[in-house]
Amino acid sequence: MIPPSLVAERAYERLIIEFAHRLDLGDPAEVAELFSDDGVWEWAEGDRRIQGRDALRSYFAGRPADRLSRRMCTNILVTLTSEATATATTYFATYRVDGYSNGYVPARPPTQVGHYEDTFLKVNGLWLLGSRSLFLAFAGPAEILEPADEP
Repeated sequence: MIPPSLVAERAYERLIIEFAHRLDLGDPAEVAELFSDDGVWEWAEGDRRIQGRDALRSYFAGRPADRLSRRMCTNILVTLTSEATATATTYFATYRVDGYSNGYVPARPPTQVGHYEDTFLKVNGLWLLGSRSLFLAFAGPAEILEPADEP
């Protein structure tokens, strides 16, 4: 029998991975569904704090349509704090360019490297993000690609 704590840890890890997948390969606005109704997304430095599922949906939907990004998440450390709550720290690197139209982009350094600090809670049997705080160790602006020449 699999211990319930391992099932919960895996559910939280799945949320972390799903977050990156929806931003990079899915519909960014759907990231909001991973948060509780009053969930919070914030950057530890600066004044970027978005709270509530509707505000989160609007924020993530505002991502540029021509953005190409890939997030690498690793070193996920989940700590269960009760049967229905947990915290986690996840390291990440984000590769990102704007102005993308097609094909592959030559390799470049990541735009951001840092870690997330998350809180999770179980609501009606479903695990959700209560909050996600982003801490950057290295950061720079997204590169804007030059338009491709038309043949």
